[in-house]
Amino acid sequence: MTATAAAEAALALGDDALVLSHRLGEWAGHAPVLEEEVALANIALDLLGQARLLLSQVGDEDELAYLREERAFRNLQLVEQPNGDFAHTIARQLYFSTYQQLMYGELAAGDGEFAPIAGKAVKEVEYHRDHAEQWTLRLGDGTEESHRRMQAACDALWRFTGEMFQPVPGLDLDAAALETRWTESVTAVLGRATLTVPEGPRTGAWTAGAGRQGLHTEPFGRMLAEMQHLHRSHPGASW
Repeated sequence: MTATAAAEAALALGDDALVLSHRLGEWAGHAPVLEEEVALANIALDLLGQARLLLSQVGDEDELAYLREERAFRNLQLVEQPNGDFAHTIARQLYFSTYQQLMYGELAAGDGEFAPIAGKAVKEVEYHRDHAEQWTLRLGDGTEESHRRMQAACDALWRFTGEMFQPVPGLDLDAAALETRWTESVTAVLGRATLTVPEGPRTGAWTAGAGRQGLHTEPFGRMLAEMQHLHRSHPGASW
């Protein structure tokens, strides 16, 4: 693996974790119950820890997080989507954490550069996925209203999932096999939750998915401005 390819891979995975960590952090003070406030904060901190390890392989983690422009970020468009209602947050987490668990599991089983980080991260992500799965079951097989909202969330975010299986330079993964396993896992969870697997395509001309190339959706710019505001307003400040 070339140094450039390794840096690209670290940046992509690090940006995924960083951006989703910030999105989950936005629930602070707004979660539906106190226990969930703690759970989402813990998941956000896990992801932030992953982001720090990965971004530090590329350069200064603070500069990469707070001083890059929007087009320089390489995260998936899925993780930058707004929290929406709680069902949207759970659907986003189910889709992404299932992908992360499978991906890190494969990387951890190898002897590549990312094996040590993946070995630690996969244990954290297993909890993230289980948390999302339990809430998907609870909402999907709950009341008529919770079922409706969970189905709407799954449908709305489905078009962003295809990007997860596009090749990333520096990551030695079988993308087709990963997608098959992801689809089987998510389909099983949705079935148990009495939810219907969305019918829309995940790849192709009419789907989302250019975050890895630095093209992001409109909400990302607003999120980034908020995330970077303090650092840019007080450059070089220490606490």
